[in-house]
Amino acid sequence: MALGRAHSVAVTGVDGVLVEIEADIGQGLPSVHLVGLPDTALQESRDRVRSAVANSGEKWPDGRVILALSPATLPKLGSVYDLALAVAVLDASGAVPSERSATTVLFGELALDGRVRRVRGILPAVIAARRAGWSAVVVPEAAMAEAGLVDGIAVLGASSLRAVVAWLRGEAALAEPDGAPPDIVHHGGDLSDVVGQDEARWALEVAAAGGHHLLLTGPPGIGKTMLAQRLPGLLPPLTEPEALEVTAIHSMAGMLSGEHPLITVPPFVAPHHSTSVTAMIGGGSGTARPGAVSRAHRGVLFLDECAEIGTKVLEAMRTPLEEGEVRIARRDGVARYPARFQLVLAANPCPCAPARDVDCICAPLARRRYLGKLSGPLMDRIDIRVQMHGQTGATFSTDLVESSKVVRDRVAVARRAARERWREYPWVTNAEVPGHILRQRFRLPRESLAPVEGALRSGRMSARGADRAIRVAWTICDLRGGELPTVQDVLAALNFRQRGVQ
Repeated sequence: MALGRAHSVAVTGVDGVLVEIEADIGQGLPSVHLVGLPDTALQESRDRVRSAVANSGEKWPDGRVILALSPATLPKLGSVYDLALAVAVLDASGAVPSERSATTVLFGELALDGRVRRVRGILPAVIAARRAGWSAVVVPEAAMAEAGLVDGIAVLGASSLRAVVAWLRGEAALAEPDGAPPDIVHHGGDLSDVVGQDEARWALEVAAAGGHHLLLTGPPGIGKTMLAQRLPGLLPPLTEPEALEVTAIHSMAGMLSGEHPLITVPPFVAPHHSTSVTAMIGGGSGTARPGAVSRAHRGVLFLDECAEIGTKVLEAMRTPLEEGEVRIARRDGVARYPARFQLVLAANPCPCAPARDVDCICAPLARRRYLGKLSGPLMDRIDIRVQMHGQTGATFSTDLVESSKVVRDRVAVARRAARERWREYPWVTNAEVPGHILRQRFRLPRESLAPVEGALRSGRMSARGADRAIRVAWTICDLRGGELPTVQDVLAALNFRQRGVQ
């Protein structure tokens, strides 16, 4: 009896678990048995691996081959284990030495001719291998740029099983990342393209400075989408940990670009208004994939025509908005994806949406019902609401307006002030600070809180709404360079919450 071993990683959400693959070659009729809760794609790997080994010039064992994946109680999904399965069989048959395979984690799907194909989730898998203390990983050559983003572990790229076998025997070397810094890809559009709409531009700046959620309402063609598309250009670049976290999510979604593997700027995700709950939150058959809210992590989620989106889809966003993560329950466990994003909603004021409000032909009940899909609990989580109006003659104005760079510099100063204030805590922006911290440890003077207390007593605002208004007041204070929000800052924050939906 001969026994061989190799290692790979099972990825669930953005978390990975090391998987040990054992190959046992025993007496009996030639056959291959795969155990360890494999799914359909992994069951089919028996034929892929056998053909890849034979077509790579190696001999498949003449006997009964048992392949066991441990932990045995952990479901194994996908084709990421193909390369490790092949190496385990070759190790068991004595075709390759075990010195290098014993210290290396292997990822990749095998083609029938032995080529190593790219798979989803390479980046979180490599991060999990580094966290588990492994010194090297072998990945598909097409995924080298993605895997090379992780420091502290040697990354080797393989184009074929034949190349991996030669490397294990010490006859050849595998490719290594070139170490070139990734290019920074900026989103198109500058804030100077938007003429007029001074109030909406100011609201966008406040939202960028504090990480606040935003609602824009107004007739079609007034600039709601243009403003939303320019919000990522006002946000600071992602830090290295944030960039890796965001890139890992996009890796699980299978949406990484080979030319730009590292996402260094806040993502902008704009799903269609016909999207489903699964597409928005995440899920699907097999491995739970990240939805739009997770792909927008540390960036902007823009929902245009939000009044046309299904009520169930909108209500499903309430938990991610509050907790900053999504937990997708499955029979075999829970997949966790971060979802700390800025929500920007855009809507027309009514179904007919005329250019002038006086030309509306909708019944009063139809107007109320149109935006009624935005429930009270959802609206309570929106910090800033802006009702946009037409700008007579502003479209052809020759006046110079501020560019994204000018506004971004002010936003960066405000965010630095916020980081300095919350340096003892894990929060980055004002929008992330829990309400009890604002009320107890950073309580405002009584005269500044008077407008909020009045709104609470009159029933015009909930306790959650009061906390969010105070967060916006802190952001306004940071933008003007103040030490503590004044009553004017609080009034401006309350004014943002009382507009936008009529």
